[in-house]
Amino acid sequence: MTSNSICLGIIGGGIMAEAILSRLLAQKIFAANTILVSEPRAERREFLVQRYQVQVTADNQATVSASEILLLAIKPQVFAQAIANITPNPHSTVISILAGVTLDKLEQAFPQQPVIRVMPNTPATVGTGMTAIAPGTKVQEQHIQQAKSIFAAVGEVVEVPESSMDAVTGLSGSGPAFVALAIEALADGGVASGLPRAIALQLATQTVLGTATLIKETGMHPGILKDRVTSPGGTTIAGVAKLESLGFRSALIEAVKTATARSKELGE
Repeated sequence: MTSNSICLGIIGGGIMAEAILSRLLAQKIFAANTILVSEPRAERREFLVQRYQVQVTADNQATVSASEILLLAIKPQVFAQAIANITPNPHSTVISILAGVTLDKLEQAFPQQPVIRVMPNTPATVGTGMTAIAPGTKVQEQHIQQAKSIFAAVGEVVEVPESSMDAVTGLSGSGPAFVALAIEALADGGVASGLPRAIALQLATQTVLGTATLIKETGMHPGILKDRVTSPGGTTIAGVAKLESLGFRSALIEAVKTATARSKELGE
C-alpha cells in the first residue's frame, strides 16, 4: 500500500465518524494518510484535517471510488441523497451505521459488494461503546473480521442477525439516553435530599459506572446484586419498593420497546 492509498473511506464527518476514526488512529489500526472522509461542510473538513491529519473531500464519489472499506456514517434521512448518482466500487466492503436502513436497501445501492449493517452507540466516543453487526448476503468471514476490528477500537462487538437490529437500536443505541436520564434523576434526588449539585452528580455517575463495572466483571446477575444490597427493613428495600410502585422497570422496558418500534418505522 502506497502513502496515497485509501484503505478506509468515510462518508460523513460527524461526531460518530470522528469517534471511530480517532480511536482507529490512536490504536494504529489505520494510518491517517489512508483515511479519506467525505464531508459537505468546509469548516468540518478543516477541523478533521487539523485534528487528525486525515484526507478530506466534499466529493462522495471520490471516497467511494478510492476506498477498500467504505463506512457510511451519515444521517439515515439523507442516505438516498448522499448516494444519488454514485457509481459503486465493486472492490470495496461497505459498512453502514445508519439506523433503520436495512441490508436490503443497502444492497440495492451497492449490489456487487459485501455489505455489513452496524449499530454502535455514543459511548464509542470514549472507547466504551457497544456495537452490533449484521452481515449481508455477500459477506464472508474476512469481511466480518474487518468490521469487528474497526468497532473493537471503540468498545465491544457482537454479531446478530439483521432481524435483531431494531431491538439493538432500541436497547444499546437509545439506551445511553435512558441511563443519562437515570443518572440525572439520581442526582436530582440527592439534591432534593440536601446534597450540593456537583457532589450529587459525582455520586450518581460513579454509582452507575461502578455498578455496571461490577456486574460486567463478575458476571453477577443484576437481581442478585440488588438482593445483596437490600437488607431487611433497610433503606435500599424501601427505595426499591417505591421504584416498583412507580413502575420503574416497566418504564424502561416500554422505553426500549418504543425505541425499537421507531427504528422499524425509520426503516420502512
